[in-house]
Amino acid sequence: MRVTSKGQVTIPIDLREKAGLLPNTEVEFALKGGTVILRKAGKAQRRGKRLLHAMRRKAATRLTTDQIMALTRS
Repeated sequence: MRVTSKGQVTIPIDLREKAGLLPNTEVEFALKGGTVILRKAGKAQRRGKRLLHAMRRKAATRLTTDQIMALTRS
């Protein structure tokens, strides 16, 4: 197995399945001596949760839910 010029390597499917590395799984790398360790990232927030957290309490106006729904439907 070789590292590409972009620094990429393909993880064999049997290892991905055993480690539970599904598509879009967040991973992290560690260096221990001369060995590179790949593992699932701990408690990574999903994109939706990160967006909601970032948007929380950011509204500039005080509209009710009914007012917001009326604006989006017109």
